[in-house]
Amino acid sequence: MKAYVVGVGMTRFEKPETRDWQYWDMVREAGTAALADAGVPYARVEQAAVGYCFQASTAGQRAAYELGLTGIPVYNLNNNCATGATALMVARQFVEGGIADCVLALGFEKMSRGPLGGGSGAGDFSTSPVARHYGIMAAAHGFEASPPTAQIFGNAAREHMERYGTTEAQLAAVGAKNHRHSVHNPYAQFQDAYTVDEILAAKTVHRPLTKLQCSPTSDGAAAALVVSGRFVEEHGLRGRAVEIAAQSMTTDTEESFASGSCIDAVGRPMSRTAARQAYERSGLGIEDVDVVELHDCFSVNELLTYEALGMCEEGASGKLVESGATTYGGRWVVNPSGGLISKGHPLGATGLAQTAELVWQLRGEAGARQVAGARVGLAHNIGLGGAAVVTMLRRP
Repeated sequence: MKAYVVGVGMTRFEKPETRDWQYWDMVREAGTAALADAGVPYARVEQAAVGYCFQASTAGQRAAYELGLTGIPVYNLNNNCATGATALMVARQFVEGGIADCVLALGFEKMSRGPLGGGSGAGDFSTSPVARHYGIMAAAHGFEASPPTAQIFGNAAREHMERYGTTEAQLAAVGAKNHRHSVHNPYAQFQDAYTVDEILAAKTVHRPLTKLQCSPTSDGAAAALVVSGRFVEEHGLRGRAVEIAAQSMTTDTEESFASGSCIDAVGRPMSRTAARQAYERSGLGIEDVDVVELHDCFSVNELLTYEALGMCEEGASGKLVESGATTYGGRWVVNPSGGLISKGHPLGATGLAQTAELVWQLRGEAGARQVAGARVGLAHNIGLGGAAVVTMLRRP
């Protein structure tokens, strides 16, 4: 049974502690928007998959109760930065498996200011779920005083530069492109454009990454209503429906750690495998894709993902972004929303915000950031620790 997204919604992504709201307020806003987009009342929703990372157990219920008290099952999900796409995947599986005809995927996060830590909880780093990943980094590069997540991705950038000749300007070009795209996105945390030189001149977080190449902590929520083909027909939703043509999730394998490389530890092998599986299951390839929303938590991860998705040969991603192939007028438009770097990154919401952007693009509803003639979209959402989700979306 096929699954379709018929409604999407999201809040504006905000800098933490700048808007007076709670996570349930975010979900009420995003969930109500998704239901209104589909023209479907909450009473028709049979299950809810809710993703978040930093709130307490059963926060998914507290959030979903803002939409209605109908007694439906609510599943709380946490898969680090891939949480939003995980919620979408659970919703899709319920529909494709015939368990439900209408499932709401929700993702939200209310975060604190400042950079993300290394996942060590109360401070005992040996118990961190990502201790193995940071152990790879420490063995190869040592451990510096910079923020841990920026450090491991920054060290992946250093490896890429040493191995392939990638330049700091090419890394900065990713940030420049995504900040430029966000100018037309009213949901983006930042809507300012910067030149490559301005990005290079910004404060260094962990060399070679500057502040304008790093995704910020953010508050926000996003939602998607996932339904069966039968539900589409019964409710006259063909004009709103975008097919989930395929979806794949992978987690770390031996390849993630065997090389001792940060490039592998941060997820390029996972992303490559997830993309290959999604292509095989959908019958589509990267050559069929028009628009991409990918996980640019740091500029280097966008370059690594180009390679994992098959957009270029390994090591050629710096030249790809420099050529203009991944912006308007190029072969693909990557992160028309502004991506995580400029749109923001509330962990539980990110994957569903990517879905919302692609649904708007494939329906032709993206306004000034519309990708002309977009028919196939690809979403890539990754979480250190790890999970990589690749989703292929197609307008029937």
